[in-house]
Amino acid sequence: MNIIWMLVWIIVLFCVVMLHVAYATYFERKIIGRMQVRMGPMRVGWYGLLQPIADGVKSFFKEDIVPERADKPVFLAAPIICLVAMMTSLAVLPFAKGWVLADIDIGLLFVFAMSALASYGVVLAGWSSNSKYSFLGGLRSMAQVISYEIAMGMSLVGVMLMAGSLNLSEIVEAQGDSFLGMYLMPQCIGFFVFFISMLAETNRVPFDLPEAETELVSGYSTEYSGMRYAIFFMAEYIGMMVMASIGTICFLGGWNGPFPVPFFPPLWFVLKVYLFMFIFIWIRATLPRYRYDQLMGLGWKLLIPVALANIVLTACVKAVIG
Repeated sequence: MNIIWMLVWIIVLFCVVMLHVAYATYFERKIIGRMQVRMGPMRVGWYGLLQPIADGVKSFFKEDIVPERADKPVFLAAPIICLVAMMTSLAVLPFAKGWVLADIDIGLLFVFAMSALASYGVVLAGWSSNSKYSFLGGLRSMAQVISYEIAMGMSLVGVMLMAGSLNLSEIVEAQGDSFLGMYLMPQCIGFFVFFISMLAETNRVPFDLPEAETELVSGYSTEYSGMRYAIFFMAEYIGMMVMASIGTICFLGGWNGPFPVPFFPPLWFVLKVYLFMFIFIWIRATLPRYRYDQLMGLGWKLLIPVALANIVLTACVKAVIG
């Protein structure tokens, strides 16, 4: 019976996340359109509300082309690796008290592991395509993930020290239900490093170098078409949701809010996640892309030293207070 109940929850979560992915693209196009003084999608449905459905149907029925000299098994597997790794991360995210599929003690490490695994899909896509543009996109992705995964991991060590746990539910409960209890203020340095690393980890502007269309056509996904091309972007938008959820859990108090909402406990969690998503979109509409040397310099010369300093400062304060 427990297995059946778990399968039901997995199916519900999958459907909700797929709906989120579809309409995250719609709202991104709408918001960026407004910021650029245009309307965004308007043709399909009222105010373009059916545009994501139309895009999904179009991608599903487009021809799936595999380059003649590609490494076919790896080429076909790469987008699946990205999507499965990102979907697996959702299993350990607590959307509200008790609303989690797997409440494991190393939830934070598990999310990092899955995030790193997803980058292998990008690298394999670049390598297996037998294209210089794709290969360069894959190499850029690996270098970027290594650089910013280190900074991101270090930025959350302060949160781990303050909460005394890697369990995501316990991290939320350690912050309490008041605004002053959030780790956003005491860990403001860690949040600064985490936020920048989060943008780089999800390959979003201004750090979208692996798919820089002005230099690499479409980077690692250049040779992909149809549904496999769409799967990469499904993984990207799920990755944005996962990283926004980690930021919400570790710095913004998770599901806690000004007052409880008994009929829908995850309400505050969802609102905080979509605040992060809005900032993702806002930055895309505002900032130009970094040069690659600037990207690497920012990661190794600024973020990692700042994250290390934050760990030392947090440990010293905790030792003095504790």
